[in-house]
Amino acid sequence: MSKLCGAASDVSDANDEVHAIVKEIQCELESKANKSFPVFKAISFRSQVVAGTNFFVKIQVGDKEYLHARIFRPLPHTNKGPEVHSYLLNKSNEDKLEYF
Repeated sequence: MSKLCGAASDVSDANDEVHAIVKEIQCELESKANKSFPVFKAISFRSQVVAGTNFFVKIQVGDKEYLHARIFRPLPHTNKGPEVHSYLLNKSNEDKLEYF
């Protein structure tokens, strides 16, 4: 089946680019969640090209605790960094990373 234009990619293991993006938004996400996470490690992701890129990332935030974050990275000419669009707490490693 062909991929639709603007559709989210398949799930892939987190790469260096995603690890760097997650590191940039850690403080913002902890502030929004009003919680400090003992672990903060990107596990897997999906991406969606829009007027920039949406990253849907599964992040390990505790021993057996995960969250899903939707992070928007604007186009380079804007000179803006990535920002947290939304997130879902209380996820497990088994939870599928879906579009949200």
